[in-house]
This record gives sequence, C-alpha cells and structure tokens, in this order.
Amino acid sequence: MLRIDPAGSSATEIYKLMIGMVVPRPIAFVSSLDEKGIRNLAPFSYFMACTAEPPVVCFVSSYRKSETPTKDTLRNISATKEFVVNIVSEEFADRMNLTSAEVVPEIDEFELSGLTPIASELVRPPRVGESRAQMECRLRQLLPIGDAPGGGTVIFGDVLRFHVDQTIVENYKIDPEKLKAIGRMGGPTYVRTHDRFDMARPK
Repeated sequence: MLRIDPAGSSATEIYKLMIGMVVPRPIAFVSSLDEKGIRNLAPFSYFMACTAEPPVVCFVSSYRKSETPTKDTLRNISATKEFVVNIVSEEFADRMNLTSAEVVPEIDEFELSGLTPIASELVRPPRVGESRAQMECRLRQLLPIGDAPGGGTVIFGDVLRFHVDQTIVENYKIDPEKLKAIGRMGGPTYVRTHDRFDMARPK
C-alpha cells in the first residue's frame, strides 16, 4: 500500500487525494449578498450537517491562488452574517455548475445561471426557487484553517428556517427518490443518489 506523508507533498497533490477519498460529498449551494446588495451564488462540496439542537450546518470556503484569495461568499457572509444553503437536485445541476466559474464580484450568479431568486423570510439573501430544500442561516462562527491556498475558512451557520417542498417530505422524513440530490466526486465528476441500500443498526 502506498504511504504518503502530507509534509512531503504539495497542497495540490493532497487536495486531489482528499477529494478522491472523501466521497461522495454533498453540495451546499450557497446564496449570499454583499454589502451593496449584489447577489452571489456558489457551490461548495466541503459541506455537512453539524448538530440538530441547535440546528447548525457548516461548509468550507477554500483559499485560491489569485489576487483575491478569499471567495465572494466568505467576504459576503463575514460582512452581512447571513446566507442560505440550497440543496442541488439533478434537474438544475448544469445551471449550478455555471456558478462555479470565477467571475468578478459585480456579476450576479442568479442572472448568470438563469436560476430563480425567491425571497427568504428571516434573512436578506434570496433562496434558489428551483431547489426543493433550503436553509436560511445566520453566521455562528468563522474558523480559519491555514492562510495559504489549500487552506480555508469553515463557516458555521445556525439554521433559522427550513423550507422543504411538501411533495418530498412526510413527518419530517425527506424522500431521497424525490429530492434527487447530487454529490461531488473528484475532479469534474458528480454522482446521483439513485442506488441506495438499507442496513438496520445493531441493537
């Protein structure tokens, strides 16, 4: 078995290993606003649910090799303390992918992708109308890890409001067949969530 010491490898090499091993990863499709009210929409695959009481989610905004190493999403949330996590389904995966392009902050990714902004109830950033499940969030904590490309900031958010398409949920249980969520593998590869199996937890 190949043994790899992170200390002797580049950040790019370690990144490729991690995104190939930690799979499939769910996608946080995050909508935010800057201080001028310009809308931003971007996907993040370092994403997870943290706790249910209180309900908290988190995702990582990685640092880039560019003149502006931090992404618009991180700067927006740092300034406004609000964001929405929209769950991505198969039907609009191609439009989600359009928002992953690196564009100047003045570009509205809702307009770029053709996705529909709809008003949130408790936060200013809009939700994605095509998404079947959304979480309105208020910033709980920013946790910077490293300060160079390959590092990033973990963004924790308290979920203030859930929005779920009533046709996909019953007694708080979401039907994965109807949600049709997608996940991220390594590189440009994504995965559908059709092939599933159940296992009872041992007593």
